[in-house]
Amino acid sequence: MKAKDLFIILGIIGIVLMMIIPIPIFLIDLLLILNISIALMILLVAMNTKEALDFSIFPAILLITTLFRLALSVSTTRSILQHAEAGEVIATFGSWVGGGEVAIGFIVFLILVVVQFIVITKGSERVAEVAARFTLDAMPGKQMSIDADLNSGLINEQQARERRSKIEKEADFYGAMDGASKFVKGDAIATIIILIINLIGGFIVGMAMHDMSFGESLETFSILTIGDGLVAQIPALLISTAAGLIVTRAASEGNLSDDITGQLLRYPKMLYIAAGTIAVLGLTPIGILSTWPYAIILAIGAYLMQKRLNKQQEQEELLVEEQQIEEVRSPESVISLLQVDPIEFEFGYGLIPLADTQQGGDLLDRIIMIRRQCALELGLVVPVIRIRDNIQLKPNEYVIKIKGNTVARGDLLLNHYLAMSPGFEDDSVIGIETTEPAFGLPAIWIDEAMKERAELSGYTVVDPPSVVATHLTEIIKRHAHELIGRQEAKMLVENVKESYPALVDELIPSILTVGDVQKVLAKLLKEKVSIRDLVTIFESLADHGAYTKDPDILTEYVRQSLSRQITQQFSPGGDTLRVITVGPQLEKKIAESVQQTDQGSYIALDPISTQQIYQKIGEHVSRQIQSGQQPIVLASPTIRMYLRQIIERTMQEVPVLSYSELEPNIEVQSVGVVNL
Repeated sequence: MKAKDLFIILGIIGIVLMMIIPIPIFLIDLLLILNISIALMILLVAMNTKEALDFSIFPAILLITTLFRLALSVSTTRSILQHAEAGEVIATFGSWVGGGEVAIGFIVFLILVVVQFIVITKGSERVAEVAARFTLDAMPGKQMSIDADLNSGLINEQQARERRSKIEKEADFYGAMDGASKFVKGDAIATIIILIINLIGGFIVGMAMHDMSFGESLETFSILTIGDGLVAQIPALLISTAAGLIVTRAASEGNLSDDITGQLLRYPKMLYIAAGTIAVLGLTPIGILSTWPYAIILAIGAYLMQKRLNKQQEQEELLVEEQQIEEVRSPESVISLLQVDPIEFEFGYGLIPLADTQQGGDLLDRIIMIRRQCALELGLVVPVIRIRDNIQLKPNEYVIKIKGNTVARGDLLLNHYLAMSPGFEDDSVIGIETTEPAFGLPAIWIDEAMKERAELSGYTVVDPPSVVATHLTEIIKRHAHELIGRQEAKMLVENVKESYPALVDELIPSILTVGDVQKVLAKLLKEKVSIRDLVTIFESLADHGAYTKDPDILTEYVRQSLSRQITQQFSPGGDTLRVITVGPQLEKKIAESVQQTDQGSYIALDPISTQQIYQKIGEHVSRQIQSGQQPIVLASPTIRMYLRQIIERTMQEVPVLSYSELEPNIEVQSVGVVNL
């Protein structure tokens, strides 16, 4: 056992023994001074801590010091009643504080007790109770915020673990402070009881045991009792103040002196106003001599502060300019320009309130939810979306870029709502005609006064942030296959390896490389097939990767292994699946046009046949859309991927399924047959 551990143990045992064993008077004086020193040291430490957790041992120290103070009170009470004295410290406090008058000393002591018990102790107890409750209530939100930062890539796993640990420690600390505040309250009550015992008991003992007269006994024990109470209350007051400082400085960023000088004296103009007010107050009967010195001091202080702030601001601006110049001169500044962000969202200056949280913008929160939604629906970890304003754009215009290239753009009117008609127009709904950016539907921009009328007429009314969020979500889904590269695929593989190491070790790199897996995942995402079930995908690749390395064929095998997922994607409730089937003549034509090479297979159709396929499938797709149904093309497994290659340029949103990708229990109804 270390020496300091042994010292602490013996100290606590000694505190308990003080309540039982009589202590010499000279030792009582030393312990009383030690008590005051410890209380003062605790107060100074509390004033200089930056965070509450920097003094996390405070609840335990509060218990020990309270026990020490009560043990001293027991020892001094025993000495007062037994010997009619308790050392020089108590005698000095009893006579000196009251100026030789017992009544004045008693009143001063009562004032200290009231301040201690009603003001500081009561306030600290309430603040600790509320802080503990709010800290516990805020834990789920803080945990979700950490998870969101971790998912968005702003922090790593180690930083997330440290933040979670800090949240748990804060909850434990404020919970302990809530209970520890009861020690201070109980100490104040015990002090009052001990005062009454010393006063009444000492008066009786003085006349009965020490042969004192009535007046002598009253004066002697009154002075000793008041001195004992003052010596106990001053350290208790210091520690109570320290407890109040700890629990009331939850949002501070520095120690107490830094916070006071940095926040209270942050605005020199306010000091000028205070100086003027005090100066005007001197024109009243209060007098100039009592007020103008303070007004002059405040005015001088405001001038010096204003001068210092101006100098500090000039230094900061100069430092920023030097940093910018240094960055331009450095060779790394050119290298950083080569970086291309995977996704960028740029907007004109008129749309800045969308991203400005101080103006009520919640675009950043919506983007976090979009990334979570894409992870759940597609199984894809969307890269960090770079948001910036662009003065080259129109004020109400925004663009979405994928790898530096613009893939979508739109216009917003912030003080309006986008209303889309339910299929019939209502002439009473008046607005600015536009096009819904995500799906290209006709719509109008309406103001707040027209919103209620549009909703009653059956219009779908959407606010501008929702329009942007929907558009951005659709663009991410449409270009998801471009966002998954080898690095992203490697990250997904490592995530699966944590739970299924045998599967990943067998597949990579002995059967397929990370690049081969990435190609298959990109092809699945290109046709909006979720890759969240990576275990099933890897199992299928491990089964068939030994026979072929063609990513197109491997993708077909994977799609067949995901038949339940694909079936539920297009028939979520098990409803009848209405499809456009491919006739035998067209299937034969496509199968005969497949060319095999060393690099894989491809479709080689003549232009006339290709144009006929576009026309025939387009007619059926238009008929399905007009009837309010999603067009789905169903083909045999042998030609599915080739038919998809033919129509993806003109009908990218039309899914092409094969019979092997549908569950046997699903009912399929053909609504049209495509033949040449």
